Amino acid sequence: MSDTAPPGTQTLARGLAVIRAVANGATDLRALVDHTGLGRSTVHRLVQLLVSEGYLRSGRDGYTLGPSLIELGFQALHGSPLPVVARPMLEELAEQLRDTVHLAVRDGDSVLYLDKLPGSRGAEMRSRIGHRMPLTRTGVGMALLLDSAPEWRELYLAETPAEPGRVRPEDVDAFLARMREYAESGVAMDLEDNEPGIRCVAAPIRDATGAIAGAISVSATRPYMPAARMRGLNRVVGRAARQVSAGLGHREP
Repeated sequence: MSDTAPPGTQTLARGLAVIRAVANGATDLRALVDHTGLGRSTVHRLVQLLVSEGYLRSGRDGYTLGPSLIELGFQALHGSPLPVVARPMLEELAEQLRDTVHLAVRDGDSVLYLDKLPGSRGAEMRSRIGHRMPLTRTGVGMALLLDSAPEWRELYLAETPAEPGRVRPEDVDAFLARMREYAESGVAMDLEDNEPGIRCVAAPIRDATGAIAGAISVSATRPYMPAARMRGLNRVVGRAARQVSAGLGHREP
């Protein structure tokens, strides 16, 4: 739990810490105590209140997120114009290509998925609405970073699964070269960086100010995503992203 809560908000901060702990997989009282660092009696009281208000659910499998959070999540999702504006284009891409289509935004130092239309062929992917993924390991993440060159190296190092100080310089250089190429073309590619056997093509969505507001991607298993098809999809995905951008008020220079 954060120690920087403003005065008078400690109870709220503790309740939020309990909710986050459940979201991260804590399903019983002992796990919640371990995750939050709070006393057992405090956690018990907070859980009782959160269950009664619908923010948590108590069942045979322990504590899970409750219906109140689901309701608020959908309200937050539809409070943004991006999912509404993008949905028709996502549906068109999914129908045309038969591959999995994603819509995502950057949230801090991670990708947050806002929408997903599963493909009608190939394996199911682990992405899901509300799920987070690394920025430098996903196509949509790299598309979201196309305007953020000063952050590329730091984010890559932070997200690279290796022992501290053991990241190979040549790997960093290769990633930076890829990002420069993607920034020039306006389209990014996931070459099985995030999931073995899964490839995707992604492009950024821009708002009326020209800033990157989100990204869309088309993903499929390797047999359906040979290099030649990925190159062909650059134009298709880029065009779709520009159409969504136009719906947000963006005008190409």
